[in-house]
Amino acid sequence: MSTYVLVHGAYHGAWCYAKVVPLLEAAGHTVIAVDLPGHGDNPVPREQITLAAYVEHVCGIVDAQAEPVILVGHSLGGMTISQVAEERPDKIKSLVFLTAMMPKGGESRLDVSARVDDNPMVADARVPTDDGLAGTVRDAMIKPLFYGDCSDEDIAMAKANLVPQAIEVMQAKVRLTDARYGRVPRVYIECLQDGAIFIKTQRQMIEAVGCEKVLTLDTSHSPFFSAPQELADQLLSL
Repeated sequence: MSTYVLVHGAYHGAWCYAKVVPLLEAAGHTVIAVDLPGHGDNPVPREQITLAAYVEHVCGIVDAQAEPVILVGHSLGGMTISQVAEERPDKIKSLVFLTAMMPKGGESRLDVSARVDDNPMVADARVPTDDGLAGTVRDAMIKPLFYGDCSDEDIAMAKANLVPQAIEVMQAKVRLTDARYGRVPRVYIECLQDGAIFIKTQRQMIEAVGCEKVLTLDTSHSPFFSAPQELADQLLSL
């Protein structure tokens, strides 16, 4: 049996995996859905929400497991899991990018956006918080960007739980080496109907960085809501 560590993306929390966790557990696996610092049940002051803090938190969870884990990162979570793989290559069985940012070494989330054909609506939809340290998403853009094929019930639940996303996490650069990050097996799960990270963009990142396997879901940005069984089946196939 395996241990799955599930890392959420921008604005989200561990709650987004609520439909997937029991499906993996029913197959006999251990599943840990992570609340990154400043998200869900892990509140911290906004000025302390950094990519380094995200990485330290996930490294602590990975370190606590007896065996190497399958580490899954959704969307912006791809930045976090990439750096965790660099820090803990021997603790990761497989690194799974779920329609996620896949950076090269030395890149930030913003650097990746500049390199690929990124979706301009993502930046246009962002509204800065009064302190300038984070951003939210305009209400009218939440469904088309994140939840295009999701139920009204799931969208309402998500809107009630989304939190401002710290900008530092977008600006911080990952430090990746072939000797460490490069030896961790990588899998990409692409989502064909993604309204936030277009399929063209996903495939540009896959081509630029490379991975051992590419799986496909015909869903929006949030298959954990719209196709939890299909997502679980793909994760179980690993």
